[in-house]
Amino acid sequence: MKKIIVITAALVSVASLSACVSTHTSGSVYRPYQTQNEMSVRMGVVESVREVTIDGGRSGVGTMTGAALGGLAGASMGGGRGSTATGIVGAVVGGIIGNNVESNANTRRGLEITVRLDNGELKAITQDADETFRSGDRVRLLSDRRTTRVTH
Repeated sequence: MKKIIVITAALVSVASLSACVSTHTSGSVYRPYQTQNEMSVRMGVVESVREVTIDGGRSGVGTMTGAALGGLAGASMGGGRGSTATGIVGAVVGGIIGNNVESNANTRRGLEITVRLDNGELKAITQDADETFRSGDRVRLLSDRRTTRVTH
């Protein structure tokens, strides 16, 4: 019973810590430094929309947490010298699982939206797929020095 509790706690911890790493690239999410700042607005029409995958990368937190918790869980299963061997195996397996959990938590659907501005320029912006865009939609591009977002 104790082993099951340790393993369950390890998996929950890895999932919780890994989920904290992702950042949003939504057209509707503003970070504190982006508020109360002037943004330039350009109008245009959507030329095309392509689904993409946004990979937030890996910080190593999932791998390290998984390895630590897997090592603890593995060490608690063996006895004597066996606990060292199962601890090592647990750390390796936990690290692999933790890395995969973090990777899945930081990967999300996105859109590459190509917009023809009223002045004729073409711009492509990639952001989270949390709003629907279709070819022919009239949209606005909001830009500051760091970010450009497409909104209706």
